[in-house]
Amino acid sequence: MSGTDPVVTLRPIRRSDARAWRDTRRRNLAWLSQWDATVPPGGEGRPTTFPALVRRLTRAARRGTTYPFVLEVDGHFAGQVSVNNIVRGSAQFASIGYWIDQKYAGRGVMPRAVAMAVDHCFFNAKLHRLEICIRPENSNSLRVVEKLGIREVGYAPGFLHIDGGWRDHRIFAITKEEAPKGLLARLEEWGGDASANG
Repeated sequence: MSGTDPVVTLRPIRRSDARAWRDTRRRNLAWLSQWDATVPPGGEGRPTTFPALVRRLTRAARRGTTYPFVLEVDGHFAGQVSVNNIVRGSAQFASIGYWIDQKYAGRGVMPRAVAMAVDHCFFNAKLHRLEICIRPENSNSLRVVEKLGIREVGYAPGFLHIDGGWRDHRIFAITKEEAPKGLLARLEEWGGDASANG
């Protein structure tokens, strides 16, 4: 990477991230709210405080059902990448979700962060398949999977309750066999844009 490229780090979320998390979410409310998951009427509520969120995610991480990462850019809090719904047994599967501070968008940060998370899942957690589900209207997230060369495998009507309604999603997936050297290595080999070579 050149000296002008941002340094991207993924690390576990912790309670001390509270202020940075709240400030980032508040500053990006309009940018993020249209893509944020919501609880449908009559559904089970989510924790509303950051400490409760961290406790829930930490418990899930201990059970091995999620990997909640903080995304840092040049040492500054910039968003989250979460590996969710980890299924073991014969599936060895999980899904990935992410969000980023708007001021870091468009700099190649999120494709790099998602590639790092995928590689962690393939090489450390020994998962076999990862899925990313994206609303058809979310052009920024669609560009992430395009840059990574992750193929589209399906379409799910009414897949998740987001921004107050049930929303359709396009489904993208990658298996370990598709990136034997890792997704980050592939991204770097292809100059930061796997779509240019696929």
